[in-house]
Formats: sequence, structure tokens, C-alpha cells
Amino acid sequence: MRFNWLSEYVASISSSIASTSPWRQLQQQVQQLVPNPQAIYCRIRSSSAEALEHVLIACAVYLLVCLGLYKLTFWLSGAGSGSGLDAHHNGNDTSNAGSGEGAELNPSSDGNRSPGGLKQALQSGIRLRSVRLPKTACMERVLLITAHPDDECMFFGPLIYSLTQRQGCQVYILCLSNGNFEHKAKVRRQELWRSCSKLGIPESNIVLMNATNLPDDPYVDWRPDAVASLILHTIESLDIQAIFTFDRDGVSSHPNHCAVYYAAASLCLANLLPKDCKFYTLDSINVVRKYLSILDLLCTCFMSTHWCILNWKEAAIVRSAMMEHQSQMRWFRWLYIYFSRYMFINSMRQINLSDVELEMQIHDN
Repeated sequence: MRFNWLSEYVASISSSIASTSPWRQLQQQVQQLVPNPQAIYCRIRSSSAEALEHVLIACAVYLLVCLGLYKLTFWLSGAGSGSGLDAHHNGNDTSNAGSGEGAELNPSSDGNRSPGGLKQALQSGIRLRSVRLPKTACMERVLLITAHPDDECMFFGPLIYSLTQRQGCQVYILCLSNGNFEHKAKVRRQELWRSCSKLGIPESNIVLMNATNLPDDPYVDWRPDAVASLILHTIESLDIQAIFTFDRDGVSSHPNHCAVYYAAASLCLANLLPKDCKFYTLDSINVVRKYLSILDLLCTCFMSTHWCILNWKEAAIVRSAMMEHQSQMRWFRWLYIYFSRYMFINSMRQINLSDVELEMQIHDN
């Protein structure tokens, strides 16, 4: 070949450069900085395994803490029957549960604390109750405002069950639509009646609206003034002392749910609610907490001011009430009633005028 000498000359120059010590040092430094792919894979695999192990340990600890707290909640709520507490706990509440007041210790004759005294000490220190609501005297006539039949047990079940167990508390339901989205208004009306009966609400305490301007339709915006007038008329006619409804996120972000909140908030903003009528909303939470079931107990106790927590037997009553809505029982609803936190726990907060003004500004923006 004519250019063999040229290729041989270039090869000799390359070998001479490669054999020089600075070049070899540069190669070694590059190899140290950029290891081979196999080393990178082994390092990532070991780090991932260690991180996964830590995550599993953290989840196991959280599970044990929640289960222990769940058990402790009902143990403390059951205190008082034989230890000197003036209690009324029918699976849910005590006479001072709403105010969160603890009881003083009752030492035994020999100076040691009795088991009941230990419960009272923990109650006064931890202030943990299965039901933590405002005082009974402030909530003798309560109105729950929902958008559709099945909202009462699907979202407000623990609250309704806890309120109906209180002596002297009358619970009313205002359902603003008849659930005619699938042309099953008559069926859903009967389902609502049976569901409320399971929860302890008599038929005479149910107000079911059939307004053409408030259809059960997620694609139709309800006028806040029309909803507000119905709410105000019901409050005044029934002499209501406290109302409970959705917050501005409506739990599931359903437009009809959100419209109910903005209607009630407009009454509060215009100072049209009766002076002794309190306004409470059900907390909307993210989708992860929503399906943690009783494992959301820890977050609820630390992040909420008012709550209702049901044990498994009490939650079974709420599930049976939900099963009365057979026309709505799709496959995903079965998963919901066993895994949703709203079948075991409700957390609420009181809404004041300043809260409404702030949320209205957020809504306008």
C-alpha cells in the first residue's frame, strides 16, 4: 500500500503518547472518577435495598403506633363507669368529651391509684377521646346539609352515628337534590329513608328537596343564592343550633358539594345565620390519607380540633347504612366502604367569619 508508512507513523506516535506518564495518570484519574457500569449498578442496588428496608421499618412502626392509639382511644373513652366519672359513653361519647376536659384522680383508700384512676390520669394528660365535639348544650338541634342521597353515610357516617348516640340531641338531614342523575329519584329516596333509619335519624327529621334548579348533575353549577335561601329557611324553621356540611373542597371535589359550602359560607359572610347557630365543615384530605382507614388516626388527632372515631362494630353500622344505597353500589364502592377513612373517622372544624373571608378571597383568585 502507498500509505502504509503514514499509518505506521501515526501508530508509533499514538503508542509513544500513551506510554508517557502524564497521559497514564490522566487515564487513571478518569477511571477513578467514572467507575465502570457494573460498579455503579451494584452501588445503586445496595443503596436502594437499604432505603427500602428503612421505609418498611418506618411503615411498620407507624402501623403499630396507630393500632395502639386506636385501642387506647376506646379504652380511655370507656373510662368512668366504675371509677367515679360522670360519664355517658354509649360506645362513643362522654359527658365532657366535647370540651376535652379531663377528670381528676380518684386515689384508693390505701393511697394507690385504682385502674379507673389511671384511666382518668391518662385522660387528663392525653385528652384523647373517641368523640371530641363541642359541648352537648351547644348542639341540641343539629342540621347536616348534603348534596345527594348517600352523602350522609358515605362521608358523614361517624359524625351522624356519634350525634344520634347523644341524649337530647336531635339530628336533621337536609338533602338538596333527589339523586335523579340516573333517573332513579324514587329508588334513591327510599334508600335515603332506610339509610337514615340505620343511623338513628327518624323519617320526620329528613328534608329532601326536589328543586329543578338543583339537579343531581356534576356538570350543572348550583346557584349559591338559591342554595343559601333553602339552607336559611330550614335553619330558621327547625331552630337549628349547629350546621355541618362540606368544606370548600367538597371531600371528592364534586361541584355540587362545593356549592353547598359556598352557599352556607355566603350566609355566614352576610351575617344571616342566627346568632346562636354554629357553622362546621367536614375536613377534606388528600387521597393517600383518604384510603388509610384507621391508620389516619394519628394525623387526625394531631391536625384536627373536632373528631369522631368509630370502632369496628360501630363502623359496621355505617357500612350497613351505605349498603342500603344499592343503586349506587358499584365495585369501587365496596372498596371504599372498607378502606375509606370516612367510614371510621370524621374530623371537623368550626368556620368563623374571618375564615370565610379568607377562603372567599382564595376562591375569587
